[in-house]
Amino acid sequence: MIPVILSAKPSNNESRTSSSVGSSQADKAASHERIVEAASRRIRREGIDNVSVSELMRQAGLTHGGFYRHFDSRDELVAVAVAEALAQGSKRIHASSRLGRPEALAATIDGYLTRRHRDKPETGCAVAALATDIARADSRARAAYSRQVRSHIDLLAELTRARDRDEGHLILAALVGALLLARAVDDRALSNEILETAARALRSHVDEEL
Repeated sequence: MIPVILSAKPSNNESRTSSSVGSSQADKAASHERIVEAASRRIRREGIDNVSVSELMRQAGLTHGGFYRHFDSRDELVAVAVAEALAQGSKRIHASSRLGRPEALAATIDGYLTRRHRDKPETGCAVAALATDIARADSRARAAYSRQVRSHIDLLAELTRARDRDEGHLILAALVGALLLARAVDDRALSNEILETAARALRSHVDEEL
């Protein structure tokens, strides 16, 4: 006769332990996401130097002491938050690019050089928001920023008639530069004028190229 081997059922304590571990890991992942999200918004709105660990943890509903369950250092958090901000901020350009040429390039220009984008840096393009801060960041943050700049140039170049990389450089520089100037000046009328004039000039240039 072949013996029947019965597998032992997990005890109630084992089941509760497994459930507790899974819940703890899920809670940690959710907390990690809240911290990174808060940091990615703050660095776009106020700059890398103004990322305060204690304020971010409080904003995420966590204690300051719990920070090191998620990151080894503030620099690590900044690097992760920069990467997240860049990924989020690139959605505007990538969404417009799905329209196909030439509409995509015009839509990208019109969507980028807006008053809302100017006034909401925390949800906007991190290439523009971090342009003055990133040179002082560590190598991980700068590498992530550089990759995003290359990605934007490649994408914009692909949308031009000749898939011209030089044109990609020019368009990105004009978009970012105009947005930075519009945010920097203290005259709202001038700020609006910069956005509108730059958008009009870029569209005219693109129309000529297409």
